Amino acid sequence: MKLYELTIKEAHELLKKREISSQELTRAVLDRIAAVDEKVGAFITVAGESAIAEAKLADKAIGKGDIRTLTGIPVAIKDLICTKGIRTTCASKILDNFIPPYDATVISKLKQEGAVIIGKLNMDEFAMGSSTENSGVKLTRNPWDLTRIPGGSSGGSAAAVAADMCLGAFGSDTGGSIRQPASHCGVVGLKPTYGRVSRFGLVAFASSLDQIGPLAKDVTDCAILAGAVSGYDPSDSTSVPRDVPDYSSFLTEGLKEVKIGIPKEYDSTQGLDPEVSSAVMNARKVMEKLGGKCVEISLPNTQYAVPVYYVIAPSEASSNLARFDGVKYGFRDKEKENLMDMYRSTRSKGFGPEVKRRIIIGTYCLSAGYYDAYYKKASQVRTLIMEDFRKAFEICDLILSPVAPTPAFKIGEKADDPLTMYLSDIFTLSANLAGIPGMSVPCGFSSGGLPIGLQLMGKHFSEEMLFKAAYNFEQATDFHKRKPEI
Repeated sequence: MKLYELTIKEAHELLKKREISSQELTRAVLDRIAAVDEKVGAFITVAGESAIAEAKLADKAIGKGDIRTLTGIPVAIKDLICTKGIRTTCASKILDNFIPPYDATVISKLKQEGAVIIGKLNMDEFAMGSSTENSGVKLTRNPWDLTRIPGGSSGGSAAAVAADMCLGAFGSDTGGSIRQPASHCGVVGLKPTYGRVSRFGLVAFASSLDQIGPLAKDVTDCAILAGAVSGYDPSDSTSVPRDVPDYSSFLTEGLKEVKIGIPKEYDSTQGLDPEVSSAVMNARKVMEKLGGKCVEISLPNTQYAVPVYYVIAPSEASSNLARFDGVKYGFRDKEKENLMDMYRSTRSKGFGPEVKRRIIIGTYCLSAGYYDAYYKKASQVRTLIMEDFRKAFEICDLILSPVAPTPAFKIGEKADDPLTMYLSDIFTLSANLAGIPGMSVPCGFSSGGLPIGLQLMGKHFSEEMLFKAAYNFEQATDFHKRKPEI
C-alpha cells in the first residue's frame, strides 16, 4: 500500500511506531497531488512549503513521545475556512488575493492536534451550489468519472479524499454541501449539529445554517476528525457549551434495539433514481440484519424544505455578502471614481452569476413590503419542519434516507437550469433547517459504477449514534474499500 492510500488511523499507528515519518507521508501526498490533480482539479492552493515545515515539527514532537491522533497527518481545507498566511478565496474573484491574518477556530484546533495543512480546496463560489461548477477559479471533476460533477459545494474536499490527495478534509454544509459530494465521491461526510463546531473564521454564507464538518475515507477517520474540531468556542456566539464525547468509543458492533425511522414522504419524491432507491433499500435490510428495527415515520412538511431554504439562505447571504464592497479587502474596481459606481462595478465583476442570483433573491425577500410574505413566512415554516423532526425522534433513534436523488450527473447537465440544480439537495436541506446532525456513508454503486450514499440523521447532539450506526453498516459492507482508478 502506498503512503497516500493510508487511512488516518493506519497512518497514526505507523507514525507512532516510527515506521514512517510525517515528512515522508506529507511528501507522498504532495507527489500524489502533483500526479493527479491536473485531471481532478480539487485544489485551489497547495501549501507545500508550509506543509513540509509543519511535518518537520510533527516529527520532532513524535520523537519526544508527544503524539496525538492527528499529529503529522496531512489534511486539506475547503477554501472558505480562514488559514493564517494561506490564501483563502471562497473560489471567488472578489477574494482572489485575500490572505487571512488569523486562523479559524477549527484550524487552530487542528494545529493543536499536530495536523499538517496540505492546502485549500475548490468549491462553489461562497458555497453556493451543488456541483462545484459555480467556482470562480476552476472546474473540479469526479475522480470516479471525470466527465461528471463531484457534488457541491464541498466538491473539492470530497474529490481530494476520494482521489487520495489528502488523508482527510474539511468542508462546510449549509444545505447538504458535505453530505451530497461525499455521496457522489464515495467517501464519508458529517454535518454536525448546529453549534457543535465553531464557525469562527468560516466565511459566512447563511449564518443560521452553516456548519463545518469532516470528510474522510471511512467512518473511523470521520470520528477522529470530528472529535478534533468539536467543542465550545466563546468566539462564536452560536457555539453550544456542551461536552463532546469520544466519538471513537462508540464505534462498537451491534445495533440491537436501535429504532430507525423511514420517512414515508421520501418514497414518493419526484426524480428519485431507481438505482438510488434500490441501494438505500438494500442498506435498510443490512441495518435490520444488524439488529436495527425500522419504523415508518412522517415528516409532513418535507415538501416545503426546498422553498423555505431558498428564501432563508439567500436572504442571509444577501446580508452577509454586503461586506464585500471593494473597500475593506479583496477585489476593487479602481477605474471607477464615483463611490456608488465603484461599489456596483466591484460587486458586478467580483461575484459570479449564481452568487449574484442569490443576492438578488435574498435582497428581494428582505425588502420592505415583502419581508413578512417571504422571510418571516419561511421562518415560521422552518419551525414546523423542526417540529416534524422532534416528533419523529420520539419514536426513533435515527432517520435513514437517500443523500441525493441521483448519482453524480454530467458536467454542464444542469448548469442552465437552476431550479433542477436546487432540487438535488431535496433530501439534505431539512437537516440544516432543523439544525440536526446528518451523515453520508457509501451504500452502493450505480450500474455505471458511480457511488451512492446513505444518509443518517439524528437528534440534536447525537453524533455518536450516527457514528455507531454508520460504523456497523460499514463493517457489514465493502463499499468504502472501493477506489476510483485515476
